Amino acid sequence: MIFNSYEFIFAFLPITFFIYFYLNHKRLTEVSKGFLVFSSLFFYSWWNVAYLPIILSSMLFNYVFGKSLLKNWGGESNKNRFSKKTILTFGIIANLSLLGYFKYMDFFIENFNLAFNTQADLLHLALPLGISFFTFQQISYLVDSYRQETKEYDFLNYALFVTFFPQLIAGPIVHHKEMMPQFAKIRNKVINYQNISIGIFIFSIGLFKKVVIADTFAVWATAGFDTASTLNLFEAWATSLSYTFQLYFDFSGYTDMAIGLAFLFNIKLPINFNSPYKATNIQDFWRRWHMTLSRFLKDYIYIPLGGNRKGEFRTYSNLMATFILGGIWHGTGWTFVFWGFLHGMALVIHRAWSSLGLRLWGWVGWFITFNFLNISWVFFRAKEWDDAIKVLSAMFSVENIMLPEKLAGKLASLGQYGVTFGDWTKNIMGSTETFIWIFVGFIMVLFFRNSTEKIKSFELNAKTAIIASMAFIGAVLSLNKVSEFLYFNF
Repeated sequence: MIFNSYEFIFAFLPITFFIYFYLNHKRLTEVSKGFLVFSSLFFYSWWNVAYLPIILSSMLFNYVFGKSLLKNWGGESNKNRFSKKTILTFGIIANLSLLGYFKYMDFFIENFNLAFNTQADLLHLALPLGISFFTFQQISYLVDSYRQETKEYDFLNYALFVTFFPQLIAGPIVHHKEMMPQFAKIRNKVINYQNISIGIFIFSIGLFKKVVIADTFAVWATAGFDTASTLNLFEAWATSLSYTFQLYFDFSGYTDMAIGLAFLFNIKLPINFNSPYKATNIQDFWRRWHMTLSRFLKDYIYIPLGGNRKGEFRTYSNLMATFILGGIWHGTGWTFVFWGFLHGMALVIHRAWSSLGLRLWGWVGWFITFNFLNISWVFFRAKEWDDAIKVLSAMFSVENIMLPEKLAGKLASLGQYGVTFGDWTKNIMGSTETFIWIFVGFIMVLFFRNSTEKIKSFELNAKTAIIASMAFIGAVLSLNKVSEFLYFNF
């Protein structure tokens, strides 16, 4: 079950909403929590019930270890027990082992076969949905428990923290301290019509972003990366920019939908997406893109490695290590490793540049940053190195320029420079409309307000009602071409 499906929008969501608040209205608070956990697990297992034991086992394991880390460790009774650090280390290793087995085992076997010329069979394991997200979320819980920054929760509360369906599949990666106090508030157990109106408005905008905008760009991106054997200059740029905007509106759309759904239940999820393509440098970008992942990488990898406290060289090394690991987290393949390397190197260069007191004009910084992102996304998207090379080589080749046939008469003189005329977007199944969409994409990401800004200034009136209605109806009419969110693959 996905957010952009008829069964979710018209069956699962309204049924879950009304039963949850009905139980709270009857003051069956614990029953309502249990129902929300059950509903979230039902939502999760809709994809494949075989995933259910995995997430249940993971929750039980981490809950037990978290409670153990919260115990009072003073006194004689603890003399012969394992140390807290040992328990934390084992817990983290166990979580990473589970993630590594399902997500990286085939990648390891492939590279082992290549390195040692062996023929070990691949396992072809199905990746459990959302495993990267709920694993990181629970690792953060263990670390915070070790630091004595959590409270004693019963298993039902912990299960709700992990499984709450708006953020279960693709984030945001939430902290216990952000979620549990909200579920405990009495006023959050009563229907709030202001939150409902905000939730429907933001959910509708997110649904439109995904179904209408992102999935339109997906056609050209998929054709360029996966289908076309060759690309001309304009097709290559259309391919890269289509994926750049597909990923933006797909992930932004999911984030909006998750935030909107949580509002329906009087829960405020942390900001996860803050107009990242407006960034004027790479550091600014990572403060805006997948903000809860950036927070996790900073708090649980970069700072424990030493952060910026041990000299410039160590700082640069920590940045590189953090972002290479971030690249590996996103997917199995050397293209993801290289993507992480590129971003780590960009942050190192930015830090070194800033330490010299140098600054770029705002628009120059934006231009460099956006083009770096657009180029680096090519490696993020490409299934193989050859796909990335195909797109990038065409993007920077002046020997494969093709213009529309209708311009042949006016610009025939360009033929002497190797310019040809014909069906200039045939290989990506595009048209002039493709570049119109790209232009509109730029306008939307640079000049439109994001969901966070909309929430802060939201008023229920005719304008917001019309916008939400048009976005919702337009999206629902396009649900016949349902597709998964890109971050489900990570």
